[in-house]
Amino acid sequence: MSRFSRIAELLYPRHCPVCDRLLSGNEPYICRDCAKNVKWIRGPVCMKCGRPLDTETGEYCDNCRRRVHVYERNLAPFSYRNEIQTSIMRFKYGGRAEYAAFYAKAIAAYGQKQFNLWKPQMIIPVPVHTKRYIHRGYNQAGVLAEQLSKVLKIPAREDLVLRTKNTRPQKGQTPIGRRQNLSGAFCLAGGARIPKRILIVDDIYTTGATMDALAGVLLDGGAEKVWAACVSIAPGRS
Repeated sequence: MSRFSRIAELLYPRHCPVCDRLLSGNEPYICRDCAKNVKWIRGPVCMKCGRPLDTETGEYCDNCRRRVHVYERNLAPFSYRNEIQTSIMRFKYGGRAEYAAFYAKAIAAYGQKQFNLWKPQMIIPVPVHTKRYIHRGYNQAGVLAEQLSKVLKIPAREDLVLRTKNTRPQKGQTPIGRRQNLSGAFCLAGGARIPKRILIVDDIYTTGATMDALAGVLLDGGAEKVWAACVSIAPGRS
C-alpha cells in the first residue's frame, strides 16, 4: 500500500458493504466473514429480468410473461432482501458511496458471460433529479457506473441523459403507477451522441418500469440494443 493510500484510508476508512464494520488493509471490498456468507442468486433465473425462478423448466417470471419490456435483458447478482437490502439503503441514503466498488465487482463477476456476449460500448446510469442529487450528495447509480466502468473497461457517461421530472418515489406504487410516474421523466442532453450498444445500471430492479423508460429514450436517440444490470432484484410483483 502506498503512502497516499494509507493516508486516504485513515481519512476515509472503508466499511464492509454487508455488515458495515471497518475493513482492514487486506480486505479491499468486503470483510472475510461476509464474503463467505453473502447470498448470491443461484439457479435458474428469468431470461428477461434476471429474477430467480421457482421452477427449473420455466424461462420467464410471472411479471415478464405479462409485460413486454423495452430493454433487452437485465442481470443482478443479489436478491433485494435481508443484508443486501440493508446494504443498499445505507449506500443510497447513508452516505456509503464506497460500497459501489464491491457492487461493481459483484456485477462484473456475475455477468461476465453476458457482458462478453453483449459487448456494450457505454455504461449509462439511471439519472436522478437535481433536487435529489443535492439532498443525497451523489447519484448512487452514477457512482456504481463509475466503478463498473473501471472493472469492465467500458466508458461510463452520466451526462447524456437528464431526469427532467422529479418523480414520486416508486416504492409502494403499482406497476401501472410506476410507469405513469416515469412518463416523460427522462430526455437526452442536447447534442448527445448515443452508441449502438448500451448498458444501463442502477441499484435495484423492481418491475422494470425505470429501465423501460430510460431504454425507450436511448433507443429513440439512436441506440440499437439496451441491456441493464443492477446490484439487486426485488421479489416478483403482480
